[in-house]
Amino acid sequence: MLKRGFDIVFSLLFLSFTLPFWIIIALLIKATSPGPVFYIQKRVGLKGVQFSLFKFRTMGVNTDQQGLLTTKPNETRITSFGRILRKFKIDEWPQFINVLIGSMSVVGPRPEVPYFVNLYTPDQLKVLQLKPGITDYASIKYFKENELLASSDAPEQTYIHVILPDKLNLNLEYLKNQSFLGDIEIIFQTFLKILK
Repeated sequence: MLKRGFDIVFSLLFLSFTLPFWIIIALLIKATSPGPVFYIQKRVGLKGVQFSLFKFRTMGVNTDQQGLLTTKPNETRITSFGRILRKFKIDEWPQFINVLIGSMSVVGPRPEVPYFVNLYTPDQLKVLQLKPGITDYASIKYFKENELLASSDAPEQTYIHVILPDKLNLNLEYLKNQSFLGDIEIIFQTFLKILK
């Protein structure tokens, strides 16, 4: 109850504070590329239930069909304004709507697309006992994940066999040792990463 209460209060405060900027962001998205303001993608959430995750659109329409991972330093699918949104994690802001309606939490394992969840081992599937979140220890450790993938000759295989298992190990540790103070620490560390 404490976590859910914190999620509601934090997301309401965040949305209230940032909402005036949403109009500017929406106008710039529309001005720099054709297509909708929001990007909606199916992700796997609590107990394996799929939900719609909201983001500000940072890529051209339908370019996600070219691959689930963005791995190139100068990924042509990402719009000019989308690069700015991604750099400062502003594209993630709409996920506070997900938090408010209860499909996500502020802190929790980042939700994956079904394609990658289907590769989880039985032990790794335990992370689905947790409500997915906007940030977690894995998000902090792999803050520059795209740069790591860009340096690989086989980005998807690197993600599947190296990065994803490590992320899931961190999430399983969080499952065992989660606490309210731990969540506050994760939020604080995330803000520090963004500011750097």
